[in-house]
Amino acid sequence: MKFGSIPVADAEGAVLAHATTAGDRRLRKAHVLGARDVAALQAEGLSEIVVAVLEPDDLAEDEAAGAIAAAMRHRNIEVKPAATGRVNLHARTAGVFTVDAALVDAINAVDPSITVATLARHASVERDQMVATVKIIPFAVAGEMVRKVVQLCAATEIFAVNPFVAKRVGLIQTVLPSVKSSVLDKTARITEHRLARSGSRLGAERRTPHEAGAVAEQVRALVREHDLLVIFGASALADFDDVIPAAIRAAGGTVTRSGMPVDPGNLLVLGHVGKTAVLGAPGCARSPKENGFDWVLDRLIAGLEVTAADIGGMGVGGLLMEIPSRPQPREAPAVPPQPVVHAVLLAAGRSSRMGGPNKLLALFQGKPLVRRTAERVLASRAEGAVVVTGHQASRISEALGGLDIPVAHNADFASGIASSLRAGVAALPEEAAGALVVLGDMPEVLPTDIDRLIEAFERTEGRAVIRATHDGKRGNPVILPRSLFAAVSHLEGDTGARHLIESEGVDVVDIEIGVGAAVDVDTPEALETAGGVLQG
Repeated sequence: MKFGSIPVADAEGAVLAHATTAGDRRLRKAHVLGARDVAALQAEGLSEIVVAVLEPDDLAEDEAAGAIAAAMRHRNIEVKPAATGRVNLHARTAGVFTVDAALVDAINAVDPSITVATLARHASVERDQMVATVKIIPFAVAGEMVRKVVQLCAATEIFAVNPFVAKRVGLIQTVLPSVKSSVLDKTARITEHRLARSGSRLGAERRTPHEAGAVAEQVRALVREHDLLVIFGASALADFDDVIPAAIRAAGGTVTRSGMPVDPGNLLVLGHVGKTAVLGAPGCARSPKENGFDWVLDRLIAGLEVTAADIGGMGVGGLLMEIPSRPQPREAPAVPPQPVVHAVLLAAGRSSRMGGPNKLLALFQGKPLVRRTAERVLASRAEGAVVVTGHQASRISEALGGLDIPVAHNADFASGIASSLRAGVAALPEEAAGALVVLGDMPEVLPTDIDRLIEAFERTEGRAVIRATHDGKRGNPVILPRSLFAAVSHLEGDTGARHLIESEGVDVVDIEIGVGAAVDVDTPEALETAGGVLQG
């Protein structure tokens, strides 16, 4: 192919290098000039033009790309029509992408004009997702070069999508006194969601003491009914003979590998009992974020063998902390990208304006108000919650019976709301970037309202106060950022969050949630209007 400027009179049959205008016509780049085009260009007064002129053995870009793509051997991949020198290849099904990297390198070494680019080996793909592309850089390429590539492609399969085969997965979670049942519930939900992308489903779940013998017993019981077992340990793997690998061996299985060079995901265990794979999940797999567990899980569900050497070869590219799924600098910011919010449910008040009965025990649709509020908090996106008790603490605790919500008792409740706020914030874990302060007597606040507040808090990266409003008027709940926690510890008397918001100079974001932000039940009349029934 010759490229450059030639007389317009000689340009018929040449490929236009750059878009240009000829009279009222717009000629696109790569347009093959005909006699009419040449005449129009001459009429415009052009004497020369930049074009590509093909040699007798040259193949035009689309023809070359199409020939190479047609010569490739692959499975479960659809070849799209050539356009602008490019042929895209898409997955016909969801699965795991495999590629012969040496063959791709060999093709790309033939000539710079011919390129093949693919996804990473063992990438998980969705149906119709692009997995590879063949691109011819110039307008044409020598036929000899294309024939060399076609010959290379005849030797072996270049890439494939290995389809997911839906499996029934058994889940075993070990238990220690320090592990909350809410954490186990959340782990089961996230695992179920993780399996959904492959059409797999969670079968039986077992919770057992964190002991090798107890885990082995559950492995033997579940392995007969499931295609794959996943074990979450209550305590992280500390040794290659720790509970999970020991349990796999005790169940009559073998351990393929403990530990992997992928972060997060270092503490994964892979073994087999008979033909059934058993995965000891690292703690990071309790989160939906991508980690090494996903890499091994998806390959197993796609029917690919995973050996100890395979896992050992995952180190290059295995540092997942800085890839697009988690695009943060190595030095972590003071507040994580999605700051964690924990709720403080205030339920210590004396209901003094009720004239005796405790409003938090009033029945709404047959359920104590404090329980109704607590259930809505637990159904929200809040990572955890604590309830602060004081007045009639035993009755409040009884009303909350069976809910996974710890209690922080405020013996000084009679001094005012400040003491309850102090007690609740002090009980939050170190990971809490924000305290969602929820009053126990607001029957119209819904989980979706709380979620909207949390989403707003995340958008501010945990730096602002988030306040619920109704018709522009401030209300509750309120999220206080960690930067105010120290100030909370100095509150006294009946001074609450409002004082901090007005005095500390922190940015405030108001979120309209509707009437729920304004409805409280401080008096018998207000409670009756809201649909509540006081108890003695």
